[in-house]
Amino acid sequence: MKIAIIGAGFGGLAAAYDLNKAGHEVVVFESASHVGGLAAGFKEPGWDWSVEKFYHHWFQSDSSMMGLIQELGLMDKVIFPRPLTVMYFNGKFYPFDSILNALLFPGLGFGLNKIRFGFVGLFLRLTDNWRALEKVTAHAWMLKWAGKQVYEQMWKPLLVGKFGPFYQDVNMAWMWARIKARTTRLGTFEGGFQRFADVFAEKLRGMGVEIRLGAQVKFIKQNQASGGLNVDVESFDQVLVTASPSLMAKICPDLPEEYLKGLLELKSMGAVVMTLSLKHQLSKEGYYWFNLPKEAGFPMLALVEHTNFVSPEHFGGDRIVYAGDYLELGHEYFSLSDDELLERFIPAFKRINPEFEKEWVKKVWVNKTNYAQPVPLVNHSKNIPAIQTPIEGLYFASMSQVYPWDRGTNFAVEIGRRAAKMMLEN
Repeated sequence: MKIAIIGAGFGGLAAAYDLNKAGHEVVVFESASHVGGLAAGFKEPGWDWSVEKFYHHWFQSDSSMMGLIQELGLMDKVIFPRPLTVMYFNGKFYPFDSILNALLFPGLGFGLNKIRFGFVGLFLRLTDNWRALEKVTAHAWMLKWAGKQVYEQMWKPLLVGKFGPFYQDVNMAWMWARIKARTTRLGTFEGGFQRFADVFAEKLRGMGVEIRLGAQVKFIKQNQASGGLNVDVESFDQVLVTASPSLMAKICPDLPEEYLKGLLELKSMGAVVMTLSLKHQLSKEGYYWFNLPKEAGFPMLALVEHTNFVSPEHFGGDRIVYAGDYLELGHEYFSLSDDELLERFIPAFKRINPEFEKEWVKKVWVNKTNYAQPVPLVNHSKNIPAIQTPIEGLYFASMSQVYPWDRGTNFAVEIGRRAAKMMLEN
């Protein structure tokens, strides 16, 4: 068969790998000038490694991604440093990346609250019954079982940061999946995620996969004469779209009204991420990931000092810092200039390190996307679009369908390969 894949993120590339290995002719269309999707990166002169536009890392439990890397013979390029994650309480940051540090964290109080925090975490780790949890919101479930203090200190800031005005609407299965699937050990690829994407793409090209960069697809329509599908003017037997639900709806006008309606009703958050190269280390303690509560006046969800995770030597001695946020579409951050956004963020940098000065900033990059975080509401499993669409030969695989799992490259690979398997069976 001749198969088209729309999107050269890790889901699309993983699907191309399996479909090509099965003996099919595969063409990948990517509107950007590079592969990698939301995990793509950029490099400055003098840097050996790339930096992701939207901060990424892997967890040790990311079995789909690690399995793919193993198949590609690239496991020797994967590293798992042990960076420090910290939580905020009463003006100070405390390490929060182990059971011991969680027990020592003063924000949980003493006695009963810490016991409830521990039991909630243990229950969510042990249970597999996420379908019962999707019937209730994380807000209501955590208030009931973790208690008001633990919820407001630990879980509410996460929900507010991720989902903004929808934080009380997100179902508990989403929270379960985060706790179930994630580990404290965080990994990356030598050279950065863009390096991995480029190596993967080269392997695919060597296998015979055609990857067309700068190729923006305008429409996918049924070809009545051949019985196949037209991607613009080119005919294919099958097509897999790995883009956002809104783009899927836009380029596939022949989809039945009910399927289109389901795509367009899915909620999602956008993201704005500022990346900075600094002359000096921001966190004196060497902290990597700062969880920042909006209620404490921080203007972003997370501040991530990348060079406390991997060595600044890879970036010519520059210190790399991310300041990022998930935001509803229309939020003012989407319209601010880079300089205006930097002025908003500088007070937060000074709270991390009072010695910080604007002169430390060597360069700033701001990346924005309208589609970064799906919003799973109560009973969300009923709203997930089928991978196999009602149009014969047309398939859809996006991060809106990895539910109950959260977004990320691991689940992009999982759903890409699952879609490829379905295509091979039909």
